[in-house]
Amino acid sequence: MIIPAIDLIDNKVVRLFQGNYKKKKVYNLSAQDLIRLYDKKNVSIIHIVDLDAANDPNNRQTKKIKTLLKDLNTPVQIGGGVRSKKNIEELLSVGAKRIVIGSSAITHPEKFKDWIKEYGSETIVLALDIIINHERKKIIKINGWKNQTTFVLEEVIKKFKKIGLKHVLCTDISKDGTLNGPNFTLYKEITKKFKTIHFQSSGGISKISDIIKLKKTNIKGIIIGRSLLEKKFTLSEAIKC
Repeated sequence: MIIPAIDLIDNKVVRLFQGNYKKKKVYNLSAQDLIRLYDKKNVSIIHIVDLDAANDPNNRQTKKIKTLLKDLNTPVQIGGGVRSKKNIEELLSVGAKRIVIGSSAITHPEKFKDWIKEYGSETIVLALDIIINHERKKIIKINGWKNQTTFVLEEVIKKFKKIGLKHVLCTDISKDGTLNGPNFTLYKEITKKFKTIHFQSSGGISKISDIIKLKKTNIKGIIIGRSLLEKKFTLSEAIKC
């Protein structure tokens, strides 16, 4: 399924280049108008990232997100700096259907396991943002991609899969915001290794043929941000293919 993405800083629609806040592009678009436009299309879910919270968990845009989600028909998944049960409850209370959690799953795995058990595998999405090193290992970065860990993607998924993990959003940081094409090899490898996990791809899509090729990797969801904002193709064209 196609998942249109809206990244927000101070309620402005933005895109970062490879997660770098200093390489930020601000779009002259209303977040409210954009989400209403996506809501009218035949998409299963919309993806929102609170980049303010991702950079500083104490600087959340919850009130603004509540306004965005008011009267929407399309379910929304929200990520960015989710560090506590309170954060999860707040986002669910303003209308989020799924909560995307990355850094906290790595730094506090037992807490993350409790959240999966409490809220269910349909509500919690594990976000794994990776770089691929010279040994071809998929190394996880956290805290808005500022800190590199020693954890490897496959090991983390195995650990949480045992307690019911279902949804994983995987981003190759080197591809994010680049329009240089997704990492097809990455998604082919992980979907083959973890057949019960519903993977969402993120980063690099620039043309319709990227979507067609990604479908062949058995990815369940394709997150698209910059290419829609810059009209490389339309959302309707993406859904159709």
